[in-house]
Amino acid sequence: MAQTPPAQPGGTDGAPADASQRVTITSGRQSDTEQRRNSTAAKMVFGREELDRQGDSTVADILKRLPGVTISGRPGRGGDIRMRGLGNGYTQILLNGERPPRGFSLDTLSPDQIERIEVFRAPTAEFSTQAIAGTINIVLREEFRQKQTQIRVSDSIEQGNHQPSASITHPGQIGALSYQLSATVFEHRHRSEDATDNLGINGSGATVLAQHIDDDSTRRSKGIQLAPNATYRFGNGDTVGLQAFLMQIESRTDGDSVLTQTVGTPPYATAKWNSSSSFSVGRLTASWQHRFQPGMRLDAKLTTGANHNDSDTLRLQRDAGGTLVNTLVDTSNTSDRNVGSNGKLSISAGDGHLIATGWDIDWSRREQTRVSLDNGQPQFFDSGESLSARTRRLAAFVQDEWEITPQWSAYMGLRWEGIQTSSSTAAGPIDNSSSVWSPILQAVWRVPGKEKDQVRFGVTHSYRAPGLSDLVALPVISSLNSPTSPDRIGNPSLRPELSTGLDLAYEHYLGNGGILSANVFARSIRDLIRRRIALEDGINGPRWVSRPLNIGHAITSGLELEAKFALRELLQDAPNIDFRTNYSRFWSRVDEVPGPDNRLDQQPKQTANVGLDYRLARLPLTLGGSLNWTPAYEVQVNETQRISTGNKRQLDLYGLWRFNPLAQVRISANNLINSNYFSGNAVSTSSYSQSSNTTARTYTSLTIRLELKI
Repeated sequence: MAQTPPAQPGGTDGAPADASQRVTITSGRQSDTEQRRNSTAAKMVFGREELDRQGDSTVADILKRLPGVTISGRPGRGGDIRMRGLGNGYTQILLNGERPPRGFSLDTLSPDQIERIEVFRAPTAEFSTQAIAGTINIVLREEFRQKQTQIRVSDSIEQGNHQPSASITHPGQIGALSYQLSATVFEHRHRSEDATDNLGINGSGATVLAQHIDDDSTRRSKGIQLAPNATYRFGNGDTVGLQAFLMQIESRTDGDSVLTQTVGTPPYATAKWNSSSSFSVGRLTASWQHRFQPGMRLDAKLTTGANHNDSDTLRLQRDAGGTLVNTLVDTSNTSDRNVGSNGKLSISAGDGHLIATGWDIDWSRREQTRVSLDNGQPQFFDSGESLSARTRRLAAFVQDEWEITPQWSAYMGLRWEGIQTSSSTAAGPIDNSSSVWSPILQAVWRVPGKEKDQVRFGVTHSYRAPGLSDLVALPVISSLNSPTSPDRIGNPSLRPELSTGLDLAYEHYLGNGGILSANVFARSIRDLIRRRIALEDGINGPRWVSRPLNIGHAITSGLELEAKFALRELLQDAPNIDFRTNYSRFWSRVDEVPGPDNRLDQQPKQTANVGLDYRLARLPLTLGGSLNWTPAYEVQVNETQRISTGNKRQLDLYGLWRFNPLAQVRISANNLINSNYFSGNAVSTSSYSQSSNTTARTYTSLTIRLELKI
C-alpha cells in the first residue's frame, strides 16, 4: 500500500542537471517480495513467475500452494477458496479490486488471463471489509510492458481425456495509445466416480435404511475468454483506460447412478441423467486518473456488466425391472446486471505521508426463474415463478498511510458500508438492510540495526454479509431428499457476522526474494451464521430442509509460518535450488455448539506446503515440484449435524526446458498420489439418525505446454 517515492531530479549527486550532463533514469515495477516488504498493509504479491511455475490449468491449483490458503473438495476439481481454513464467504475474492459477477467462479478463469494475485491477510479501507479471513485480489492482464506477443498452447490428459487450450497476449502502441489484446480458448473433459453409503437408524436403534450408490459421470465444457484493454495518456498527464472481460462457457454432463438397498424400500434402482448449461459474462470498466496539482491525484472507475446462466437437468429413475418410476426436471434461467463506481482522491501530506478518501457504489439486479418437477408435479410452491432481487451497496472510506520515522510506518482507515437487498416473489416482498463501520489500524516496525527484519501489527474490524442465496432464493431441491441431502432455502432475517481481529507477524527478508516469516492471528465473530436441518411440510409432503440462522459467537486463531529462499544463501557450494514451504495451524470454537470439534464450519486443523525448483547448471532445464497436505478433520456443525473430511495430499511435479529466450516447453504432472477423497455427513435427532459417507476417485493429469514470444 505504501507509495514508491518519485525519482529526484538532477544527476546522481543531487545537483541540478544541465544540458552538458548525461542523466540515466531507470525505473520498473518492484519485485513481488519488494512490494510485500514496502507495503504498510499486510499484503503478499504473486506475479507471473509464480503463476507460470508449474503450468497449472486452474486458479485453484495455483492458490492451494500459497501460505494459509486451502481449497475445498477433491483434488483437481477446484472448490471454494479459503484463507485461514475458514469456509465459504469468509474470504473475499475480488477481480481487479471489484466484486466479481454473481455466479462467476474462479474455476472458469484461465491462469493465462491473470497478471498477478494479491493476498491481503487483513482488511483495508480501500477494499470492502467483507474479509474476516482475508482478501484475494485477482488482477487481470494489464498494460503490457514487453514488446513481444506471447502465445501459449497446451494439452492436459486425464484418464485418456484431452483438455486442449490456447492463449495469446498481444501488446501494441500507437502514439499515446497503448493497448493489449488477450484471449484464451479451451475445452475440458472430466470424469467423476463416487460411491456413497447411507445408513438410517430410528429412535429405538433399529436400522431402517441401508443404501449403496455408485455414480459415474462425464463432463465436457468449452469456452472462450477475452480480456482486451487500452490506455491513452494525455499531454497534461491524465490517463484514461478501458478494460473489458468477456467469457462464454458451454457444458454438458451425462451420468449414471446405481442404487443397491438392503434395508428399506429403494426409491429407484438405476438412474440416467444429463445436464446442460450455458454461462456468459460481459464486463466493461472505464478508468480515469487526473492530477489536480503536485501531490493530489484522483483515480475513478465506472463499471458495468451482465451475466446470464441457463441450466437444464433431466433425470430418469427406474426400478429393478427397468420400469420408469420418476422423471425429474430442473430448469433454471438466471440473469444478473450491475453498474458501479469507485474512486479514490489521494493527497500527499509530506514526505512518506499519504491521505486518501473515496467511495464505492454498486447496484445489481437478478432475475431468476426455476422450474422443478417430479413426474410433472411442482416440487416447491414457487416452481415456475420469477424471482426478482435488487441489491444496493454504498461505501465511503478514508485512510492515512504514514512513514512516521525510518523505523515506523502506520496505516489507519475507516470504512462505512451499507447493503440493502429487496426482492419480490410469489410469496410477497422481502427486504433486508445492514450497515457496518470498520475501523482499521496496521503498523510496521523496522527493527533498528537489522534492516532485513520487521514486525507487523494490526487491529481490524471486518464482517461477512449474507449472500443473496442465503437471504432469498428459490429452493434448491434434492433429488434424493434426506437429512444428509436436504433441500436448501434462504432466510431474509439474517444479520451480518461481525468480527474484531488481531494480527502480529515477524518478517526476515533474504536476498533474491527470500523471506522467513511467522504470523499469528485471532478473530472474534458475533452473529455467526450456520445452517440447520429440520423436517418441514412441503407441497408434496414432509421434506428435510436446510436453512441459515444466526446462532451466536465464535472465536478462531492460528499460526502461519513461511520460508522461501535459495539454498546457496545457506551453503555457498550448494546446487542452484530454490526452496519454499509454509505451514498453518488453526484453532476455533463456536460457543453455542456442544463439543468436541465445535469448530468453525469446514475449517481444517492444519495445512502445509513444501516445494523446490532446481535449475541445472549444464542444461537449460529446471525441475521442480510441490506437495500440498491437509489432514483429515471433523466438525460438529450444530447440535444434530457432524461432518468429516478425509486426508488430502497432492503431489505435483514439473520440468521446464528453455530452447532460447523466446521459446520454452513445460511438462507437468498433477495429483500424482491420486488417492481417493473421503467426505462424511451425519445428522442425528431424537427420532432418527442418518449418516452418509462418500468416497470419490481422483486422477493424475499430465500437461504439456509450449510458450512462445514473437
